[in-house]
Amino acid sequence: MKKLNLKSILAVICGMAIIAAAGSSIGQDKAGAEATLQGTDGREHGTVNFTEGPHGLLLKADLKDLPPGTHAFHLHATGVCSPDFKAAGGHYNPTGKKHGFMSADGPHAGDMPNIHVPESGKLQFELFLPDITVSEGSAALLDADGTAVLLHKDPDDYKTDPAGAAGDRIACGVVKAK
Repeated sequence: MKKLNLKSILAVICGMAIIAAAGSSIGQDKAGAEATLQGTDGREHGTVNFTEGPHGLLLKADLKDLPPGTHAFHLHATGVCSPDFKAAGGHYNPTGKKHGFMSADGPHAGDMPNIHVPESGKLQFELFLPDITVSEGSAALLDADGTAVLLHKDPDDYKTDPAGAAGDRIACGVVKAK
């Protein structure tokens, strides 16, 4: 079996995001969801929008006032951010896989590439999340207990189970229907 390196995996993800973005005007009547990220101090750090397509979700993030550097960015299993961000539970993982793009038994559906925040603290990006839906099926973000978007203090190492050694949770947003 051929093993993919991290560059290959990220190239596929980026390519899928470009394809999804090019076709995003098709099916604009599809389900959508959004999350507003807030820091531990309650300050808003921007929004994450999800638009459902025929093969998964297009995620569009517009983030601000973040600490510069590389941070893990994940979907978590429970749509709750209080009393603290630990309430969001572990990674969103409807298929029961191990954590990480570099794991032979992974990744979780909620594993996403690290984000790289510039000195300005502002960042916009798009990702394609295959085989996830907003509200229907076994991999729906808006299932009985919901889903949250989390930003971690440290980068994800893409292999350590269950959370990639990503450190403290520094921003959280509950995914809600649009």
